[in-house]
Amino acid sequence: MILFGISTCPDCNRARKVFAEAGIDITFRDVRSDPMSEDEWAVLLAEFGDNLVDRKSQTFRNLNAWMRESEADAQLADTPALMARPVITDGTRYTLGWNEDVKAVWL
Repeated sequence: MILFGISTCPDCNRARKVFAEAGIDITFRDVRSDPMSEDEWAVLLAEFGDNLVDRKSQTFRNLNAWMRESEADAQLADTPALMARPVITDGTRYTLGWNEDVKAVWL
């Protein structure tokens, strides 16, 4: 399994801790320090659409007007920290966020 996120994200860190405590091996990929390719973003955008961009974040509010109006793929390629987090996948299933519904899928 792969957890996509950023190392400073509290939800990502909570998810990683829960998986470790449950003995579930998960690979963490920090999308800021290990940038994703256009093809990798395309897979996640096909799964989640515009919901993949966290429009409530300070990072989004700090974007210039042109970038805020751009398509999600351009926003994420330019500023990976805009990704709503965490994204978890086992290669066939994908989840976005960290809540009880997501936990029920993986644990």
